[in-house]
Amino acid sequence: MKIKLFVVGGSHPCATVEKALEIKGLPFSVIEFPPPMHMGAMKLLFGKRTVPGIQIDGEKISGSREILARLDELVPNPALIPADAAQRAAVLEAEAWGDEVLQPLVRRVLWPSFKAHPEIMANYSAGSKLPPVPVPVLKLIAPGVTTIEMRANRATDATYADDIRTLPILLDRIDGWIADGVIGGEQFNVADLQIAASLRLLMTFADFSEIFAGRPCADLALRCFPEAPGFAPVGTIPAALLPNAA
Repeated sequence: MKIKLFVVGGSHPCATVEKALEIKGLPFSVIEFPPPMHMGAMKLLFGKRTVPGIQIDGEKISGSREILARLDELVPNPALIPADAAQRAAVLEAEAWGDEVLQPLVRRVLWPSFKAHPEIMANYSAGSKLPPVPVPVLKLIAPGVTTIEMRANRATDATYADDIRTLPILLDRIDGWIADGVIGGEQFNVADLQIAASLRLLMTFADFSEIFAGRPCADLALRCFPEAPGFAPVGTIPAALLPNAA
């Protein structure tokens, strides 16, 4: 089976698919695009502007949920989607939420943070196959790159504040799924991979350390993704926006 995975470095849905390929024991090659150049390339190759995309023996699939479902069809064991109907429905519901709600929220937090602190963008290129971009150059190109990405992801000052302040409510929901056994089991499922990748990226922000402290969902993210590229130091997020602010 010949597999090519098309990614953006540091992307959480791309990390989701890479973990699924690892679990399935499938070797693959990676083609990496820099943001926002990936939008045009992916649109041309897959008909959609977003990563990840994958070619499996020439078959093209776009989107992390679609890719994970196809991998489970091609390599049934270990299964990422439960066979039991009730469990399957619960897992797929959590996966959809992770894809449609949590994943976009992370982008709406990430890109405004990069716009305000372009120097931290270099921290998120660890492991990239692309040549490193010097910090002075990053600072020069950051306004254009971040403006394009914020527009594409519908990120504004208002969404930035709302997303950060409502983060504990979302984490409560995830912890509830863990308590109910929907996610967080010994064997990872598609919802684990979708949700944990987004959480792990948020956890690279030192400002969120108190929000994640002691939470089962933080343990899940670290168990699923022990390593994650990037680090945003304290002060990246305005203190007044943090949920634990007075």
